Amino acid sequence: MTATPDYCSQIEALRPVLLKYARLQLRNPAWAEDAVSEAVLAALEKPQAFAGASQLKTWLIGILKHKLIDQIRKNSRELSTTASTDDGEDLDDLLFGADGHWREAQHDWGNPEDALRQLDFMRVLEACVDKLPGQQGRLFMMREWLELESDEICKELSITPTNLWVMLHRARLRLRECLQLGWFGTTRSAT
Repeated sequence: MTATPDYCSQIEALRPVLLKYARLQLRNPAWAEDAVSEAVLAALEKPQAFAGASQLKTWLIGILKHKLIDQIRKNSRELSTTASTDDGEDLDDLLFGADGHWREAQHDWGNPEDALRQLDFMRVLEACVDKLPGQQGRLFMMREWLELESDEICKELSITPTNLWVMLHRARLRLRECLQLGWFGTTRSAT
């Protein structure tokens, strides 16, 4: 069976979601792009492997998870950058002048304090999600970070849409409370 134009367009439409997920996992845009490209290629090479037992998005994320693991393994084996180039030339001589200053003006990297605050916030948020009881953390991740549809989540976890809504509502309330304590440093006043 060959990939139909409709199948190809559906996969291409899901590419941004896959890329977002891969970037969250790998924290490296180039590696994330590679993993997504490999996942999409695998899906296009064997369209018959998609049996329709789940949503196309769920199936693609399953493939992507394996590609992410492959990407992590591959990149963990790469040699670290050394202080010299392949031809033996010293990198310091290439980058810095005799006076110790950069040979070329460097790009503005933004405010590192803002980037650090954002990274700290994400750590606090992840810790708060980890503290959610039972399936609440899993539901929240599936809905908000993987952006799965409600019916997909209900089918995957064998719950009703009403139960899903209630559990998501409770998860958001707990996350708000946790973030107020762990990030904003305030608690809600009891009224």
